[in-house]
Amino acid sequence: MQSSNQRYNIYGAVHKGLRTLMSDTLQRCGRTDWQDSADCAQTIEQVRLLMDVCHSHLHHEDMFVHAAMEARRPGSSGTTMMDHHEHVLAIKSFMADVEVLENTLAILRDPLGASLYRRLALFVAENFEHMAVEETDNNAILWACYTDTEIHAIERELVSHLPPAKMMGFLRWMLPSVNAGERAQMLGGMKQNAPAEAFDGVLAMLQPLISSSDWDKLMRALGCGELEAA
Repeated sequence: MQSSNQRYNIYGAVHKGLRTLMSDTLQRCGRTDWQDSADCAQTIEQVRLLMDVCHSHLHHEDMFVHAAMEARRPGSSGTTMMDHHEHVLAIKSFMADVEVLENTLAILRDPLGASLYRRLALFVAENFEHMAVEETDNNAILWACYTDTEIHAIERELVSHLPPAKMMGFLRWMLPSVNAGERAQMLGGMKQNAPAEAFDGVLAMLQPLISSSDWDKLMRALGCGELEAA
């Protein structure tokens, strides 16, 4: 029987990407000059991106991961489902707050920006705890009820429902956040199954975001000698 550290973690890569996006957005909020309209606009754009990604993530987890848990162990997703409901309410509140901030005179933005930063810090902290519960408790249920082959099938069905533009946008955060082996496995599957143009676009997006050492490892793993030389 496989131990838990040998089982497939459906949450692993996506949660690494979410943690990176959340942390980066929080840091951006902390250093923003709210009276600088360009700086403020860029931060607001990233907060909106984070909230959109979080909302999509919650929706697809509910549709596919929680549904799978409930199908074989009714009631098992209740705790994280309740968390998701609270997160949706928080997301709506953040979206309203950034709209107010966006339409406030520059000289009056500082208190609103400081409040946004503090609340976002709590949101990120709670989400980090929530993701840890999913990676332990929810994974334990999935591993008890499903084979890794079945879990991969659940993931493929989930990914198939993501709009390509949204998937590409999140890959920008997820691929630099995983380790070299995980990155090679993910992109190896993409190389086999995605159109060449889409695959090349992902590589072009990724190269500036990772170290030269990680890029060389990826090129070797993918057998992309001509790209490595380029």
